[in-house]
Amino acid sequence: MCSIMGYMGSTLTVEEFKEHFDKTITRGPDMQRIIERPGMIMGFERLAIMGLDESGMQPFEFENNLVVCNGEVYGFRKIKEELSKKYTFESESDCEILLPLYKEYGTEMFRILDAEFACIIYDDTKKSFVAARDPIGIRPLFYGYLNDGEIVFASEAKNLVGLVDEVKPFPPGHYYSDGEFVCYRDMREVKEVVTDDLDVICKSIHDKLVSGIEKRLDSDAPVGFLLSGGLDSSLVCAVSAKILDKPIKTFAIGMNTDAIDLKYAKEVADYIGSEHSEIIITKEDVLAALPEVISILGTYDITTIRASMGMYLICKAIHEQTDIRVLLTGEISDELFGYKYTDFAPNAEEFQKEAEKRISELFMYDVLRADRCISSNSIEARVPFGDLDFVEYVMSIDPEKKLNKYNKGKYLLRHAFEGDYLPESILMREKAAFSDAVGHSMVDYLKEYAEETYSDEDYEKLIQKYDFARPFTKESLLYREIFEKYYPGQAKMIVDFWMPNKSWEGCNVNDPSARVLSNYGASGE
Repeated sequence: MCSIMGYMGSTLTVEEFKEHFDKTITRGPDMQRIIERPGMIMGFERLAIMGLDESGMQPFEFENNLVVCNGEVYGFRKIKEELSKKYTFESESDCEILLPLYKEYGTEMFRILDAEFACIIYDDTKKSFVAARDPIGIRPLFYGYLNDGEIVFASEAKNLVGLVDEVKPFPPGHYYSDGEFVCYRDMREVKEVVTDDLDVICKSIHDKLVSGIEKRLDSDAPVGFLLSGGLDSSLVCAVSAKILDKPIKTFAIGMNTDAIDLKYAKEVADYIGSEHSEIIITKEDVLAALPEVISILGTYDITTIRASMGMYLICKAIHEQTDIRVLLTGEISDELFGYKYTDFAPNAEEFQKEAEKRISELFMYDVLRADRCISSNSIEARVPFGDLDFVEYVMSIDPEKKLNKYNKGKYLLRHAFEGDYLPESILMREKAAFSDAVGHSMVDYLKEYAEETYSDEDYEKLIQKYDFARPFTKESLLYREIFEKYYPGQAKMIVDFWMPNKSWEGCNVNDPSARVLSNYGASGE
């Protein structure tokens, strides 16, 4: 995980640039480098993952062009081998291939990358920037304009607060060139609907996910695994343990009073033979961390904040107690295969539309959570369920087959990994939301704190301040008020609250937790 920033103009000094860039030093604590040229400043903060010596430090330079990239380019060794016929490389970094690729393909290069990335290229011939972000938005990038129209890009919104009037998220799957944003890949697009029979589909799901996990195990720095005990993280851990054929390091978190998932995480850890650690947190830990978590996230979304409390605290413990530099996580499965509320989808078409919406918004919710909670603790997040080939395939499956007709959510994914990956009780266990699974008490403590903070009169008065994404509970008001302290006037970075589709029967609820849905059942036990 690294931090990048680029400014095109003549108003900002290097000292001012550095002041804003330093706000994300936790993303890249190993080394910082800032390069200035006439009309341009570019910066890089490094967390060394691939090519650990100083030769891997960015910006990389080639024929006077420069690049800074926060990301992992999968399969880069094969590309590098081909490029080596014409170009000489000086490091083991995957990102060093980007400038030769740019010379060969120009902006078309982004269509061929298999990567989680955000990058800024300085084109010396044009004396301008080209910037791009991966199609899901796993790696963050924001931009804004100074008063005279000068553009600045940065890894996080906090780099730009106080520098530009409006901080904007860089759209995933786009590149910026010649003053325009161009979509180079839309993950919602289905080129051809997959109508194979169930076993063929599940075999493809299996093979593509295994491939996505395998490529994310490539690291020159120590790798660890978040293990909640739920299906998604358990599969990532089980497959990784098989691939590596040695004990992996897994980590789970829970409240000291009612940690729901710790026992399931331990069951998985015992089954796959991992070196397992448990982090136990208290009410005091949660409430004390709340302002810090919101400042890190740059959101007021209820679901994201709840789920980030446990994730931030577990990553903090991993950072303080281990040498882990890379963490694999289980995000994005819900958006692809369905969540508890998608059982209420009235038909296959509506299910698919919902999946398209969720995939296009991931960068504001689950993916944002994973990136910020992990990177703020100087660790890199890798998200196997976000593998582009895997996502493209699952989105192409006939949605009739993805509907929950099997009396078991995510049945296709479960069926794909039947065998000896996981105990049957884990493979077929109903989902509990991560924020709830850390312990129902955690969310209850947050709600109680909000109730204690605002009287009914305070609440009614204070929500009137907000015209956009107006808070609708005391808890959401609490989060918005904290958000505004760190990101004043920047609420539009997040388009809305993550909530079930209220237009569906059974989903018109005022709390995003699956606990409030009629089909939650035994998920939280």
